[in-house]
Amino acid sequence: MLRLTVTTPSALTDQVTELLADSTAVSTLSVLRGAAVRPVGDVVLADVAREGANDVVDQLRDLGVHEEGSLQLEPVTTWISRPGFEAEVRTPGSSADAVVWAEVAQRSYDDSELNWTFLSFMTLATLIAGVAIVLDSQILVIGAMVLGPEFGAIAALGVALVRRRRLLLGVAVRALVVGFAVAIVVTCLAALVARALGWVTVHDITGPRPSTGFIYSPDKWTFIVAVLAAAAGVLSLTSAKVGGLSGVFISVTTIPAAGNVALGLAFGAWHEVRGSGLQLLFNLVGMALAGWGTLALQRAVWSRVPVRRSPSKLARHVHAERPPGR
Repeated sequence: MLRLTVTTPSALTDQVTELLADSTAVSTLSVLRGAAVRPVGDVVLADVAREGANDVVDQLRDLGVHEEGSLQLEPVTTWISRPGFEAEVRTPGSSADAVVWAEVAQRSYDDSELNWTFLSFMTLATLIAGVAIVLDSQILVIGAMVLGPEFGAIAALGVALVRRRRLLLGVAVRALVVGFAVAIVVTCLAALVARALGWVTVHDITGPRPSTGFIYSPDKWTFIVAVLAAAAGVLSLTSAKVGGLSGVFISVTTIPAAGNVALGLAFGAWHEVRGSGLQLLFNLVGMALAGWGTLALQRAVWSRVPVRRSPSKLARHVHAERPPGR
């Protein structure tokens, strides 16, 4: 269930209210006349079944509400409402499978914004990956993978391609290119300092590394894992279930590959640079393609299959009327 808040000029309030009242996905509707100061107008509140949110938002956008006012969607984590339960049953599809495109687009822009926070996480993650490579530590490699913020921007590439948003595509590409470039340069400089101090030698980079050798040895499995991980990650981002993201972060080697590129540049180990560069490229391409394919499938197939759910016994129990005497 989603809470929809519409701030609208008074001239559009009646149209907004009529539109929401006619939607089978809306379970409750409230109008606060004169509550809005900017713009001068009203505030309309509605509870909307997640699987019907796209249609409602599209119709409100067609009215032009967003041009002068605003539309806000917030998840309702806990709710007890028979009208809400019936609205979810009436609306085709499953709330867990539903992709709310306005929500996905907003998150994509947020995760792809090139700012100091994004660059800091990219740089810190790559520095940790560099230390992991020197120490040949899988634990530190996993830590670097989890810390890296690049997956949000990679997923945004798929959103931009499916939704045909050139601005988002440019924002995501810029974040990835600049982010990886800055992280590699800073890590390379840190490696040069460590080399001058005698903390790291070329043997640490080119010698046997049984625990982290996969970082510079790309193969067909590199691409396959990237595709599978990105598909799972996009599903987690677009659905109401986000539990799979941590597994995605530790399945792909973008950040460790960038760290190894930086070390290879610092020590002139060009074999490491080539291998890790290919590893990074395979991961980025595989994840971008998988994100695009998964989102395209969700839009073209799942959203067009009107599967009406059979309410489970648990749902009936939770949303049933309270027994007498309670």
